[in-house]
Amino acid sequence: MLRASTPYDVLEQVQMEGPLQTSLHVCHENGQWMSELPEKLWDIPLYNLALPGSHDTMTYCLDKNSAVSGNESKLVELLNKFMPCIVRPIIMKWSITQVLTVTEQLEAGVRYLDFRIAHKANDPSMNLYFVHMVYTTVVVQDILWEVLKWLEAHPQEVVILACRNFDGLNKKLHCHLIACIKEIFQCKLCPRNVVPTLRTMWQHGYQVIVSYEEVVEVEKHCELWPAIPYWWGNRTSTHALIQYLERMKRMGRPEKFFVAGINLTENLRYILLHPFGSLKEMTLRSLPCLKIWVRKQYPGAQKECINIIAGDFIGNDDFVRDG
Repeated sequence: MLRASTPYDVLEQVQMEGPLQTSLHVCHENGQWMSELPEKLWDIPLYNLALPGSHDTMTYCLDKNSAVSGNESKLVELLNKFMPCIVRPIIMKWSITQVLTVTEQLEAGVRYLDFRIAHKANDPSMNLYFVHMVYTTVVVQDILWEVLKWLEAHPQEVVILACRNFDGLNKKLHCHLIACIKEIFQCKLCPRNVVPTLRTMWQHGYQVIVSYEEVVEVEKHCELWPAIPYWWGNRTSTHALIQYLERMKRMGRPEKFFVAGINLTENLRYILLHPFGSLKEMTLRSLPCLKIWVRKQYPGAQKECINIIAGDFIGNDDFVRDG
């Protein structure tokens, strides 16, 4: 497991013989790693422990037939409208960041879920979806119930739900989403005035920390935590990403929860130079260097310590490994 007293061990994302292995193996032994931590770690706040996360958690179920998100450029929307047979496969290849379901990610050891939430333009319903260039086939409410079901089977595990982006959400839709969160998780929601140690969480039955990227709504509800900072390098090369993460470390970690994103990000130039590539290929080729960097990281309250590490294509039995 990732321990507070030892370096982060390898965050391997796939088991593969070659760089483009497509089948991912899930290890269900990581499903209860928090409950197996030694007692000396039970009184350390979760923001000073090592937590694995997934970036753009819900992209495993993007809808290839959905409209392009309103957040994307007008050029992308236009090209997709007039050349869908060419543009749509490209969008899908560079939008999918995960292949495991949310339950499989939790079983693999993930404890930070990156939820990009949106409402479709011109949709008269209250349905909310997840989004990354295009929308998902599933609605947010169904996934929240799925997370609850998993938590009920793992009563000593704690999950952080980072609700972000909110493309197309107005005040009414925010109220609807927050009401759903409260209705589904009820007393499992940890209030933000609590110091979230494992011992405290277990004593009170808290299992869910919801961070919400809308300040006005956070101020209204004690069950919502402020947005969790995400160190997003926005880099196409592994070397440049590691340089960015090291620079952020030198500046000093935030006081509470934060994420170091080990996900690479494509741009138009990169896509044009790799016409037959994909985000998955880009990610898998970066693993050797990223694993070396991850091994050197320590959790804790000190300036250069790390808390949550989130990546793309999470999914094998080495994602959370004994330190």
